[in-house]
Amino acid sequence: MTMSISAPDDSKAKRNVAVLVAAQAFLGAQMPMIFTIGGLAGQSLASNVCLATLPISLIVLGSMLSATPISAIMQRWGRRAGFLIGTVGGAGGGLVGAYGLYLGSFPVFLIGSFMTGIYMSAQGFYRFAAADTASDAFRPKAISYVMAGGLASAIIGPQLVKATSQAFVVPFLGTYLTVIAINVIGSLLFLMIDIPKPPEPAADAPKGRTRWELITTPRIAVAVICGMVSYALMNLVMTSTPLAVVGCGFTEGDAADVVTSHVLAMFAPSFFTGHLIARFGVEKIVALGLIILAGAGAVALQGVDLNSFFIALVLLGLGWNFGFIGATTMLAGAHEPHERGRMQGLNDLLVFGGVTLASLASGGLMNCSGGTPVEGWTAVNLAMGPFLVLAGGALIWLALRPAED
Repeated sequence: MTMSISAPDDSKAKRNVAVLVAAQAFLGAQMPMIFTIGGLAGQSLASNVCLATLPISLIVLGSMLSATPISAIMQRWGRRAGFLIGTVGGAGGGLVGAYGLYLGSFPVFLIGSFMTGIYMSAQGFYRFAAADTASDAFRPKAISYVMAGGLASAIIGPQLVKATSQAFVVPFLGTYLTVIAINVIGSLLFLMIDIPKPPEPAADAPKGRTRWELITTPRIAVAVICGMVSYALMNLVMTSTPLAVVGCGFTEGDAADVVTSHVLAMFAPSFFTGHLIARFGVEKIVALGLIILAGAGAVALQGVDLNSFFIALVLLGLGWNFGFIGATTMLAGAHEPHERGRMQGLNDLLVFGGVTLASLASGGLMNCSGGTPVEGWTAVNLAMGPFLVLAGGALIWLALRPAED
């Protein structure tokens, strides 16, 4: 007598993924909006052009510092609580940012940017939430589908910038007011999410590994390194792109179009990234992502015509997709459920710490490492090299370790 093995029921996971895809598409639109104009607004407000990308850096710093508290809140009160806190931060950041623009105050604008980081941190957990109720087989696809929601945000965000950036006498004020509305409306989506709160651990339940034990586990360490490098290098180049495009004689509309193509490339592959991971293995997909990121830098170094910007930024988005989704999938399978809050918060603290440093370096490299925008753009792209070597070396090291590790 043969026994049939029933397929896992992923109906709840699929409903949650649908909500998270919608959140990624609608709420996520605020991120390309702010990343498109944040540096330009900073350049108009800052007394020193070397600080032009400081608003972007403050967003990422806010995200980094919010990651561990938001992860702890989700571990105790559930994903919905953390996601709603994110929308409050996003709306507050939009409000304070708009007020800073109205006053012409760079410090106030920076406070708003820091608050926006609370939303960015919460958004980073969408991908982990997709895996919470998914079976092992559906998990890579769930993560990929949620990331694919960014495809819509890539279209919505920059188009809203075009429609709103000059809607008022104060440049970019309309964009920040639109960000407030996006957060207020988008918060309603989380009323439909159905992810159980993690159960209270029993007295005799396993405590799990410490943060140090987790981060020194080879597979976790490599996943974190690859996630950090993929995200940080994407941010390093993307943050400078609007400044480089406008600095090389093109328009703000051209910069928005380049960012659109980049964000489309970031998320469009997500429809099949999970399938590629399932077929070829996560390590190969992460490695492919790193190679494509190197290709983006190579193209950017060839010239500053508009086509070169488009091609380089498309490759940058594609490389980020494979590298970051692959690293996320690698991490999600390398820790136990009771270690989730501890590990995911630590991961995002480290990832966005790297992104913070990259965004800080971006403005300095772009505006202060040479006499022209072309020289600055060259410096930004050359800076990618050592970090790609680090991540590639970590992957090779993991592959050469004995199988039991």
